[in-house]
Amino acid sequence: MPFLQVLAETSPRFLYQLFSHILPRARREILHWTDSALAIPDAQLRRQALASLCDKRFHADGGCVYAALAPSGPADLVRLIVALQTISDYLDNLCDRTGEWDEDRFTALHQAMRDAVVLGAPVRAYYSQREDDGGYLQALVRTCQREIERLPGYHVAQHHIVWLVNRYCELQQYKHINPNLRRQRLMDWFSQHQRRYPEVHWWEFGAAAGSTLGVFALFAAAQRPITKATAQSLFDSYFPWVCGLHILLDYWIDLAEDDEHGDFNFVACYPSWPEAYARLRRFVRESHQSTRRIGGRLHQHIVCGLLAMYLSDAKARQNPVVRPLRRLILLSGPRTWMFYGACQLYRRVR
Repeated sequence: MPFLQVLAETSPRFLYQLFSHILPRARREILHWTDSALAIPDAQLRRQALASLCDKRFHADGGCVYAALAPSGPADLVRLIVALQTISDYLDNLCDRTGEWDEDRFTALHQAMRDAVVLGAPVRAYYSQREDDGGYLQALVRTCQREIERLPGYHVAQHHIVWLVNRYCELQQYKHINPNLRRQRLMDWFSQHQRRYPEVHWWEFGAAAGSTLGVFALFAAAQRPITKATAQSLFDSYFPWVCGLHILLDYWIDLAEDDEHGDFNFVACYPSWPEAYARLRRFVRESHQSTRRIGGRLHQHIVCGLLAMYLSDAKARQNPVVRPLRRLILLSGPRTWMFYGACQLYRRVR
């Protein structure tokens, strides 16, 4: 499609909606949860909640792209996406930043994310050590539950959403245990799913499980009544390819930082850099093909936007191992070029 035709048909309208309506609303939601986090009595919990809201805000902003692209409906997608992503980022900090390797605690904490996407699930105590967050995590769970109840298609999408959230929570539980046990636990976990996903390595499955994009895509689709076939095709398109692309890009740009701090990194699991480059190109190719099959520009925008967002990061320019990946922007066409420019603007105004 010619460049000017792309501009005229889709991208400017989407970018205007995103920057003028969606991101300001996402910011208001983040400020709301920041006010709530400031009132958390426990100092450690308060510190991690505030850090996740500050340092990982772009995760919620990125998820809210679905609210800019999806048809409007009875649920507040911005509120739902920000709340679920805030749960994800907060729990990640609690698992990653407190120096603990307690798998039972990680499992109890992540029950909050599981409850958030199940209609009618009880809201319970999620801390195993009697910490007091003043009801912060429970409020996030209730907010998600209120919004999913308003999604007309949720009863059809819920099965896939719950599967994705369960895989996400399992990843977080296993990824944060004792480093001496982590790799084998992740490999054993993948062995339970390998027959269904024979085209990916165990660390690529783990990367795909770490993405919330499939959940957000199904939220967006559920703004209208949907068929089982539609929900299935969305799920199959996103997992493992689009979700895997998302998190592999995230790990690519964090390679140097993770190496410096001795943190686990999925990209470092590849036996060589040429194979790592080739596999990422495969994920890009499969993501483009799978989103074209399900139709509509929304999901094609997402793939282009992932490349633009991550490869516009300063870390992608600074690390000589990562720098060659920026060629993917040039190879991905005019829509990705436009999103790359928009991401540069976002980094200046955020």
